[in-house]
Amino acid sequence: MQNKYMAYVGSYSYNGQAKGITVYDVDLKNGTFKYRCEVEVDNSSYLTVSNDGKTLYSIADEGIVSFRILENGALARLNSANIKGMRGCHVATDEEDKYIFVSGYHDGKETVLRLRPDGTVGEVTDGVYHKGLGSVAERTFRPHVSCGRRSPDGKFVLVADLGIDQVKIYRFDDQKGTLTQVDAIRCDMESGPRQFLFSRDGKFLYLMYEVKNVIDVFTYETGDRVPQIEKIQTIMSTAPERLSQLTAACAIRMSEDDSHLFCSNAGDNTVSVYNRDKDTGLLTLLCCLPISGDYPKDIAVFPDGQHLASVNHASNSISFFKINYEEGLLVMSSRSVSVNEPNCCVITKIPEEKHR
Repeated sequence: MQNKYMAYVGSYSYNGQAKGITVYDVDLKNGTFKYRCEVEVDNSSYLTVSNDGKTLYSIADEGIVSFRILENGALARLNSANIKGMRGCHVATDEEDKYIFVSGYHDGKETVLRLRPDGTVGEVTDGVYHKGLGSVAERTFRPHVSCGRRSPDGKFVLVADLGIDQVKIYRFDDQKGTLTQVDAIRCDMESGPRQFLFSRDGKFLYLMYEVKNVIDVFTYETGDRVPQIEKIQTIMSTAPERLSQLTAACAIRMSEDDSHLFCSNAGDNTVSVYNRDKDTGLLTLLCCLPISGDYPKDIAVFPDGQHLASVNHASNSISFFKINYEEGLLVMSSRSVSVNEPNCCVITKIPEEKHR
Protein backbone atom coordinates (compact mmCIF):
# COMPACT_ATOMS: atom_id res chain seq x y z
CA MET A 1 0.00 0.00 0.00
CA GLN A 2 1.20 3.51 -0.78
CA ASN A 3 2.72 5.37 2.15
CA LYS A 4 0.27 7.63 3.94
CA TYR A 5 1.36 10.85 5.61
CA MET A 6 -0.37 13.00 8.20
CA ALA A 7 0.25 16.55 9.43
CA TYR A 8 -0.37 17.68 12.98
CA VAL A 9 -0.47 21.39 13.85
CA GLY A 10 -0.29 22.71 17.40
CA SER A 11 -2.15 25.93 18.31
CA TYR A 12 -2.89 28.03 21.35
CA SER A 13 -6.38 27.31 22.65
CA TYR A 14 -6.78 29.92 25.38
CA ASN A 15 -9.00 32.18 23.22
CA GLY A 16 -11.40 29.37 22.34
CA GLN A 17 -10.81 29.60 18.59
CA ALA A 18 -8.72 26.42 18.38
CA LYS A 19 -8.89 23.16 20.32
CA GLY A 20 -5.14 22.51 20.38
CA ILE A 21 -4.04 20.08 17.65
CA THR A 22 -5.43 20.16 14.12
CA VAL A 23 -5.14 16.92 12.13
CA TYR A 24 -4.63 17.00 8.36
CA ASP A 25 -4.27 14.43 5.60
CA VAL A 26 -1.20 15.25 3.51
CA ASP A 27 -1.50 15.53 -0.27
CA LEU A 28 2.06 14.79 -1.36
CA LYS A 29 1.44 15.25 -5.06
CA ASN A 30 -0.05 18.72 -4.78
CA GLY A 31 1.86 19.80 -1.69
CA THR A 32 -1.04 20.70 0.56
CA PHE A 33 -3.08 19.61 3.61
CA LYS A 34 -6.70 18.47 3.84
CA TYR A 35 -8.49 19.15 7.12
CA ARG A 36 -9.50 16.06 9.12
CA CYS A 37 -10.40 17.08 12.69
CA GLU A 38 -9.22 18.78 15.87
CA VAL A 39 -8.02 17.21 19.12
CA GLU A 40 -8.24 19.01 22.45
CA VAL A 41 -4.96 20.05 24.08
CA ASP A 42 -4.54 23.11 26.29
CA ASN A 43 -2.27 25.48 24.36
CA SER A 44 -0.21 23.15 22.19
CA SER A 45 2.93 25.19 21.65
CA TYR A 46 5.25 22.52 20.19
CA LEU A 47 4.96 18.99 18.81
CA THR A 48 7.26 16.12 18.00
CA VAL A 49 6.83 12.55 16.75
CA SER A 50 8.71 9.60 18.20
CA ASN A 51 11.42 8.18 15.97
CA ASP A 52 9.43 4.96 15.46
CA GLY A 53 6.54 7.10 14.15
CA LYS A 54 4.00 5.62 16.57
CA THR A 55 3.53 8.42 19.10
CA LEU A 56 2.89 12.16 18.97
CA TYR A 57 3.98 14.35 21.87
CA SER A 58 2.64 17.82 22.57
CA ILE A 59 3.56 20.50 25.06
CA ALA A 60 0.47 21.55 27.00
CA ASP A 61 -0.43 23.54 30.08
CA GLU A 62 -0.30 20.35 32.16
CA GLY A 63 3.19 19.45 30.87
CA ILE A 64 3.49 16.83 28.11
CA VAL A 65 0.65 14.92 26.46
CA SER A 66 1.20 11.72 24.46
CA PHE A 67 -1.01 10.34 21.68
CA ARG A 68 -0.97 7.03 19.82
CA ILE A 69 -0.99 7.63 16.05
CA LEU A 70 -3.62 5.21 14.76
CA GLU A 71 -3.49 3.35 11.45
CA ASN A 72 -5.78 5.91 9.80
CA GLY A 73 -3.78 8.85 11.14
CA ALA A 74 -6.21 9.72 13.94
CA LEU A 75 -4.93 10.37 17.46
CA ALA A 76 -5.79 8.45 20.63
CA ARG A 77 -4.74 10.12 23.88
CA LEU A 78 -2.40 7.99 26.00
CA ASN A 79 -1.44 10.06 29.03
CA SER A 80 -0.06 13.34 30.30
CA ALA A 81 2.86 14.09 32.61
CA ASN A 82 3.75 17.10 34.73
CA ILE A 83 7.18 18.61 34.04
CA LYS A 84 7.38 20.26 37.49
CA GLY A 85 7.97 23.69 36.03
CA MET A 86 6.48 26.35 33.81
CA ARG A 87 5.14 25.33 30.40
CA GLY A 88 7.67 24.35 27.77
CA CYS A 89 8.41 25.84 24.36
CA HIS A 90 10.29 22.97 22.66
CA VAL A 91 10.29 19.18 22.95
CA ALA A 92 12.42 16.41 21.40
CA THR A 93 12.87 12.66 21.86
CA ASP A 94 16.13 10.76 21.52
CA GLU A 95 16.83 8.29 18.72
CA GLU A 96 15.77 5.24 20.74
CA ASP A 97 12.62 6.91 22.16
CA LYS A 98 13.86 6.28 25.70
CA TYR A 99 13.70 9.87 26.92
CA ILE A 100 11.99 13.14 26.05
CA PHE A 101 13.56 16.57 26.58
CA VAL A 102 11.47 19.65 27.34
CA SER A 103 12.88 23.17 27.07
CA GLY A 104 11.34 25.92 29.20
CA TYR A 105 11.56 29.47 27.90
CA HIS A 106 9.81 31.07 30.84
CA ASP A 107 11.70 29.46 33.72
CA GLY A 108 15.01 28.66 31.98
CA LYS A 109 14.72 24.94 32.72
CA GLU A 110 15.56 21.80 30.78
CA THR A 111 13.51 18.81 31.92
CA VAL A 112 14.16 15.13 31.14
CA LEU A 113 11.38 12.53 31.36
CA ARG A 114 11.54 8.80 30.77
CA LEU A 115 9.45 7.28 27.97
CA ARG A 116 7.84 3.87 28.44
CA PRO A 117 7.86 1.17 25.73
CA ASP A 118 4.19 1.83 24.96
CA GLY A 119 4.96 5.49 24.19
CA THR A 120 3.47 6.95 27.36
CA VAL A 121 5.43 9.57 29.29
CA GLY A 122 6.92 8.41 32.56
CA GLU A 123 8.59 10.13 35.48
CA VAL A 124 10.88 13.16 35.50
CA THR A 125 14.46 11.90 35.74
CA ASP A 126 16.18 15.29 35.93
CA GLY A 127 15.62 19.01 35.63
CA VAL A 128 18.24 21.75 35.49
CA TYR A 129 17.66 25.49 35.83
CA HIS A 130 20.06 27.76 34.02
CA LYS A 131 21.54 30.71 35.90
CA GLY A 132 23.12 33.94 34.79
CA LEU A 133 22.35 37.30 33.26
CA GLY A 134 22.12 38.26 29.62
CA SER A 135 22.61 41.62 28.00
CA VAL A 136 19.33 42.82 26.49
CA ALA A 137 16.48 43.90 28.75
CA GLU A 138 13.16 42.02 28.39
CA ARG A 139 14.47 39.56 25.77
CA THR A 140 17.89 38.28 26.75
CA PHE A 141 18.46 39.47 30.29
CA ARG A 142 17.89 36.12 32.04
CA PRO A 143 17.82 32.41 31.11
CA HIS A 144 15.39 31.44 28.37
CA VAL A 145 15.92 27.81 27.37
CA SER A 146 14.69 27.47 23.79
CA CYS A 147 15.88 24.10 22.43
CA GLY A 148 17.38 20.88 23.79
CA ARG A 149 18.42 17.66 22.05
CA ARG A 150 20.42 14.53 22.79
CA SER A 151 23.49 14.24 20.58
CA PRO A 152 23.50 11.51 17.89
CA ASP A 153 26.22 9.60 19.79
CA GLY A 154 23.88 9.47 22.80
CA LYS A 155 26.55 10.69 25.22
CA PHE A 156 25.54 14.32 25.59
CA VAL A 157 22.57 16.69 25.66
CA LEU A 158 22.92 20.17 24.18
CA VAL A 159 20.64 22.94 25.46
CA ALA A 160 20.35 26.33 23.74
CA ASP A 161 19.64 29.32 25.98
CA LEU A 162 18.90 32.52 24.08
CA GLY A 163 18.68 34.51 27.30
CA ILE A 164 22.30 34.03 28.38
CA ASP A 165 23.79 33.47 24.90
CA GLN A 166 25.06 29.93 25.50
CA VAL A 167 24.53 26.38 24.36
CA LYS A 168 25.23 24.32 27.46
CA ILE A 169 26.65 20.83 26.98
CA TYR A 170 25.68 18.11 29.46
CA ARG A 171 26.97 14.57 29.81
CA PHE A 172 23.93 12.29 29.81
CA ASP A 173 23.55 9.20 32.00
CA ASP A 174 21.53 6.80 29.87
CA GLN A 175 20.52 4.64 32.84
CA LYS A 176 19.52 7.36 35.29
CA GLY A 177 18.45 9.97 32.76
CA THR A 178 20.48 12.70 34.48
CA LEU A 179 22.45 15.70 33.20
CA THR A 180 25.93 16.86 34.26
CA GLN A 181 27.31 20.00 32.65
CA VAL A 182 30.74 19.51 31.11
CA ASP A 183 31.12 22.40 28.66
CA ALA A 184 29.33 25.16 26.77
CA ILE A 185 29.35 26.91 23.42
CA ARG A 186 29.73 30.54 24.46
CA CYS A 187 28.03 32.60 21.80
CA ASP A 188 28.41 36.29 21.07
CA MET A 189 26.65 38.69 23.43
CA GLU A 190 23.17 39.65 22.27
CA SER A 191 23.15 36.82 19.70
CA GLY A 192 20.19 34.81 21.06
CA PRO A 193 20.88 31.16 20.07
CA ARG A 194 17.39 29.77 19.49
CA GLN A 195 17.32 26.41 17.69
CA PHE A 196 19.80 23.83 16.45
CA LEU A 197 19.82 20.64 14.43
CA PHE A 198 22.26 17.79 13.88
CA SER A 199 22.86 16.26 10.46
CA ARG A 200 21.66 12.67 10.16
CA ASP A 201 25.22 11.33 10.11
CA GLY A 202 25.93 13.19 13.37
CA LYS A 203 28.96 15.00 11.97
CA PHE A 204 27.57 18.54 11.79
CA LEU A 205 25.62 20.91 14.02
CA TYR A 206 23.56 23.86 12.75
CA LEU A 207 22.79 26.64 15.24
CA MET A 208 20.40 29.50 14.45
CA TYR A 209 20.38 32.82 16.32
CA GLU A 210 17.21 34.90 16.51
CA VAL A 211 18.81 38.19 17.62
CA LYS A 212 22.12 38.13 15.73
CA ASN A 213 20.29 36.56 12.76
CA VAL A 214 22.97 34.18 11.56
CA ILE A 215 23.38 30.41 11.26
CA ASP A 216 26.60 28.87 12.51
CA VAL A 217 27.83 25.52 11.17
CA PHE A 218 29.95 23.32 13.45
CA THR A 219 31.70 20.00 13.04
CA TYR A 220 30.81 17.51 15.76
CA GLU A 221 32.97 14.65 17.04
CA THR A 222 32.22 12.59 20.11
CA GLY A 223 34.57 12.40 23.07
CA ASP A 224 34.90 10.66 26.42
CA ARG A 225 34.44 13.74 28.60
CA VAL A 226 33.36 16.45 26.17
CA PRO A 227 32.50 16.46 22.47
CA GLN A 228 34.77 18.21 19.98
CA ILE A 229 32.78 21.05 18.41
CA GLU A 230 34.42 23.45 15.95
CA LYS A 231 32.83 26.29 14.01
CA ILE A 232 33.50 26.08 10.27
CA GLN A 233 31.02 28.56 8.79
CA THR A 234 28.79 31.51 9.63
CA ILE A 235 25.93 32.32 7.28
CA MET A 236 25.76 36.08 7.65
CA SER A 237 22.56 38.10 7.64
CA THR A 238 23.79 40.18 4.72
CA ALA A 239 22.94 38.56 1.38
CA PRO A 240 23.19 39.61 -2.28
CA GLU A 241 20.89 42.47 -3.26
CA ARG A 242 18.36 40.24 -5.01
CA LEU A 243 17.95 38.23 -1.81
CA SER A 244 16.66 39.19 1.60
CA GLN A 245 18.44 38.64 4.89
CA LEU A 246 17.72 36.71 8.05
CA THR A 247 15.47 38.90 10.18
CA ALA A 248 14.08 37.68 13.51
CA ALA A 249 14.88 34.07 12.63
CA CYS A 250 12.22 31.71 14.02
CA ALA A 251 12.76 28.08 13.05
CA ILE A 252 15.10 25.82 11.12
CA ARG A 253 14.25 22.52 9.48
CA MET A 254 16.14 20.04 7.30
CA SER A 255 14.87 18.12 4.30
CA GLU A 256 14.64 14.36 4.82
CA ASP A 257 17.62 13.73 2.55
CA ASP A 258 19.72 16.31 4.45
CA SER A 259 20.49 18.19 1.25
CA HIS A 260 18.69 21.43 2.11
CA LEU A 261 18.19 23.55 5.22
CA PHE A 262 15.30 26.00 5.70
CA CYS A 263 14.98 28.99 8.04
CA SER A 264 11.87 31.09 8.63
CA ASN A 265 12.17 34.82 9.32
CA ALA A 266 9.50 36.73 11.25
CA GLY A 267 11.04 40.15 10.60
CA ASP A 268 10.21 40.25 6.91
CA ASN A 269 7.96 37.15 6.66
CA THR A 270 10.26 35.09 4.48
CA VAL A 271 11.81 31.63 4.30
CA SER A 272 15.49 31.22 3.48
CA VAL A 273 16.51 28.08 1.59
CA TYR A 274 20.08 26.73 1.66
CA ASN A 275 21.84 24.04 -0.32
CA ARG A 276 23.83 21.75 1.97
CA ASP A 277 27.01 19.91 1.00
CA LYS A 278 26.74 16.52 2.70
CA ASP A 279 30.51 15.97 2.71
CA THR A 280 31.66 19.32 4.08
CA GLY A 281 28.45 20.30 5.88
CA LEU A 282 28.67 23.81 4.42
CA LEU A 283 25.61 25.84 3.44
CA THR A 284 25.00 27.99 0.36
CA LEU A 285 22.07 30.38 0.24
CA LEU A 286 19.71 29.47 -2.59
CA CYS A 287 16.89 31.97 -2.06
CA CYS A 288 14.96 33.98 0.51
CA LEU A 289 11.38 34.70 -0.50
CA PRO A 290 8.06 35.81 1.07
CA ILE A 291 5.61 33.26 2.49
CA SER A 292 2.29 35.09 1.95
CA GLY A 293 1.58 35.24 5.65
CA ASP A 294 2.54 36.93 8.90
CA TYR A 295 5.01 35.58 11.48
CA PRO A 296 6.18 32.21 10.04
CA LYS A 297 6.73 30.56 13.40
CA ASP A 298 7.56 27.15 11.95
CA ILE A 299 8.25 25.32 8.69
CA ALA A 300 7.22 21.83 7.63
CA VAL A 301 9.18 20.30 4.76
CA PHE A 302 7.28 17.66 2.81
CA PRO A 303 8.85 14.17 2.69
CA ASP A 304 9.59 14.48 -1.04
CA GLY A 305 11.61 17.63 -0.38
CA GLN A 306 9.74 19.38 -3.19
CA HIS A 307 7.19 21.31 -1.11
CA LEU A 308 7.08 23.22 2.15
CA ALA A 309 4.39 24.57 4.45
CA SER A 310 4.85 27.85 6.28
CA VAL A 311 3.11 28.01 9.67
CA ASN A 312 2.00 31.64 9.95
CA HIS A 313 1.10 32.39 13.55
CA ALA A 314 -0.09 36.00 13.31
CA SER A 315 -2.13 35.62 10.11
CA ASN A 316 -3.77 32.37 11.32
CA SER A 317 -2.80 30.45 8.21
CA ILE A 318 -0.59 27.80 6.65
CA SER A 319 0.72 28.62 3.17
CA PHE A 320 2.12 26.05 0.73
CA PHE A 321 4.94 26.30 -1.79
CA LYS A 322 6.66 24.18 -4.40
CA ILE A 323 10.43 24.54 -4.24
CA ASN A 324 12.22 25.13 -7.54
CA TYR A 325 15.82 24.36 -6.63
CA GLU A 326 17.13 24.98 -10.15
CA GLU A 327 15.77 28.52 -10.37
CA GLY A 328 15.92 29.34 -6.67
CA LEU A 329 12.19 30.01 -6.34
CA LEU A 330 9.30 29.30 -4.00
CA VAL A 331 6.09 29.03 -6.00
CA MET A 332 2.77 28.99 -4.18
CA SER A 333 1.28 25.55 -4.87
CA SER A 334 -2.23 25.88 -3.44
CA ARG A 335 -4.46 28.11 -1.39
CA SER A 336 -3.57 28.71 2.22
CA VAL A 337 -5.58 26.94 4.91
CA SER A 338 -6.93 28.71 7.97
CA VAL A 339 -5.92 27.63 11.47
CA ASN A 340 -6.01 29.74 14.60
CA GLU A 341 -2.66 30.84 16.06
CA PRO A 342 -0.58 27.89 14.78
CA ASN A 343 2.75 27.34 16.52
CA CYS A 344 4.27 24.16 15.13
CA CYS A 345 3.73 21.52 12.44
CA VAL A 346 5.03 17.99 12.01
CA ILE A 347 4.52 15.76 8.97
CA THR A 348 4.89 12.04 9.62
CA LYS A 349 4.43 8.76 7.80
CA ILE A 350 1.99 6.29 9.27
CA PRO A 351 4.15 3.32 10.39
CA GLU A 352 4.23 0.68 7.65
CA GLU A 353 3.35 -2.21 9.91
CA LYS A 354 -0.01 -0.61 10.56
CA HIS A 355 -0.99 -1.13 6.91
CA ARG A 356 -0.69 -4.91 7.07
